[in-house]
Amino acid sequence: MYRYDEFDHAFVTERVEQFRDQVQRRLSGELAEDAFKPLRLMNGVYLQLHAYMLRIAIPYGTLSSRQLRMLAHIARTYDRGYGHFTTRQNLQFNWPKLSDIPDALADLASVEMHALQTSGNCIRNVTADHFAGAAADEVADPRPYAEILRQWSSVHPEFSFLPRKFKIAVTGAERDRAAIQVHDIGLHVKKNDKGEIGFAVYVGGGQGRTPMIAKLIRDFLPEEDLLSYTTAIVRVYNLHGRRDNKYKARIKILVHETGTEELTRQVEAEFAALKDTELKLPEKDVQSIAAYFAPPELPQRAEGWENLARWKKADSGFSRWVQQNVQPHKNPDYGMVTISLKPIGGIPGDASDPQMDAIADLAEEYAFDEIRVSHEQNLILPHVALADLEAVYRGLVAINLAEANAGLITDIIACPGLDYCALANARSIPLAQEISRRFGNAERQAEIGELKIKISGCINACGHHHVGHIGLLGVEKKGAELYQITLGGSGDEHTSIGEIIGRGFEPDRVTDAIETIVDTYLGLRLDPSENFLAAYRRVGPQPFKTALYGATAEAA
Repeated sequence: MYRYDEFDHAFVTERVEQFRDQVQRRLSGELAEDAFKPLRLMNGVYLQLHAYMLRIAIPYGTLSSRQLRMLAHIARTYDRGYGHFTTRQNLQFNWPKLSDIPDALADLASVEMHALQTSGNCIRNVTADHFAGAAADEVADPRPYAEILRQWSSVHPEFSFLPRKFKIAVTGAERDRAAIQVHDIGLHVKKNDKGEIGFAVYVGGGQGRTPMIAKLIRDFLPEEDLLSYTTAIVRVYNLHGRRDNKYKARIKILVHETGTEELTRQVEAEFAALKDTELKLPEKDVQSIAAYFAPPELPQRAEGWENLARWKKADSGFSRWVQQNVQPHKNPDYGMVTISLKPIGGIPGDASDPQMDAIADLAEEYAFDEIRVSHEQNLILPHVALADLEAVYRGLVAINLAEANAGLITDIIACPGLDYCALANARSIPLAQEISRRFGNAERQAEIGELKIKISGCINACGHHHVGHIGLLGVEKKGAELYQITLGGSGDEHTSIGEIIGRGFEPDRVTDAIETIVDTYLGLRLDPSENFLAAYRRVGPQPFKTALYGATAEAA
């Protein structure tokens, strides 16, 4: 993973001390909240429903054991003993005292972490495939390119006050595990006919109030042009993005209003003026950054295959966990382990300080000191020998994080909702917990198969409900919480926006509605190999509408 140089260390330390002074002036009354707000947002500090929230940047979702232990320390020392991993591969602390935040940021800086650009109208944390560098279907590790973009975008003088926040995601595999088509810029690392590395470039995706799928504006961008082309896109957006209406300020609206063809023309014209400037990436610089992400030396561990077969036969729980939470690695003697932060009845994405410490220990001993955060609010150990899977499993059992549900109905994405967020209209967490308990039986989850439920407490869609196979959106109606259901969404290489299925449901009726949807799917699928999304795309919404609302009921 990337290591700070002298400039990085000095810059982050200076920003911490600058913010410490700003906090002291706010606490003394010298700075009013209106003046303090833009300063705290630049440092990842929000004022939520009950307390301040600190959002930590985890670039492209990559952590070391030392960094995860520091997050545990901060949770223990400055918060209430836990953190919340988010769909942006970040971590949020929901209860820090404002007076303690500079000390927390100083502790973060000591392990090469920060909270810069986790808020504000700037380029946010660049995300990537959580299996990067390990996946068997990978063309190239996307993280060096994400790091290049991180360095370029950090406190960029031209792009620090954009019309609205701006999000970039990069994937380097056949399967899109980074949801690039619902980002402002999505980059798919690929090779051309000559075997040269480049990018397919998508622009104008996003969720929220107006969900849109990004448009492909370049099928192959040479590697050396990454920064000049990205600069051209953001520059066009910065010049022409709507600043008169925050609901129409994202680049997706600019693409929609301008038209893909005209916007592409403007980007290409800007790119033509930039491509031969200092923004052109020298090959030696790309190689220098890529060297930080060289995969670990993986010794051959062929004994793992025999051990694995024996362990699976002896322990059905372990067997289920391997089947569901361990994916094939480039090296056949290894696997990629998903640590589900979705224990049955738990809060999606939450991890306590003892759990974080224990995962750091497991990563250090069995996973080459590397942890990833997925946008699905789970943690990943990307390089684990098959021979060590049983030991890792036992370690996870001890901290109640061995749930074998990755990709299943209880692997629910949920935003903090009305329990924390001042923007939310409805609660997300209690609903996720109730659904998890209802469908917690392992055999029933296996029968249902792959099914992604995603819950947002408001239209901002932090829970990615638009791209859930089943999406739940909390709305407020006449002072009460109501949940709107969407079906058929997906955030992979075949991205689709879910369709609103009908009128909303009261909180105490939502889980029954989900059960009706699931039972309808099980009754109409062709065979157990046809998952929910495939079945929905085959039959459409009508069978589900009829099951939920009746044959003649108006589903408005």
